Amino acid sequence: MHPPVAGEPMLPADSIAVETDAGIIGNTRYWKRQSRSTDQPTQRQVTLIEREQIAEHASALGLPGIAAGRVRSNIETEGINLVPLAGRDIRIGGAVLHIAAPRDPCHKMDEIAPGLRERMTNDKQGVLAVIVQSGTIKNGDAIQPIN
Repeated sequence: MHPPVAGEPMLPADSIAVETDAGIIGNTRYWKRQSRSTDQPTQRQVTLIEREQIAEHASALGLPGIAAGRVRSNIETEGINLVPLAGRDIRIGGAVLHIAAPRDPCHKMDEIAPGLRERMTNDKQGVLAVIVQSGTIKNGDAIQPIN
């Protein structure tokens, strides 16, 4: 989960509760955030990225690895390719999320390793998701595409 103060390390969690069109309960930095251009709920209610993708970036940049939480995604997954799911709904635990779009990496990625931000383009950056159905997501919950 994002910390209350920008730039501080992400906060680990064994589970998160999410609310429809609002985001992660307790994630004050992104809770009920509105899009500046549409005045509608932002697509950045939850961010997800594959651990396999993070490992690929680390290897390409000559790093032994990138620790969990360093790339600032809310959920790090294993065993599923997320970007091709853009436009679809997925179930994780008791929640349903709509995969809205690939994520735009920020400048903080180059603070982890120079060149990481550039590597996190062209479908190698994780995704943004909107909460469709409130629920609880726990570490280890399976991700199931719905439609």
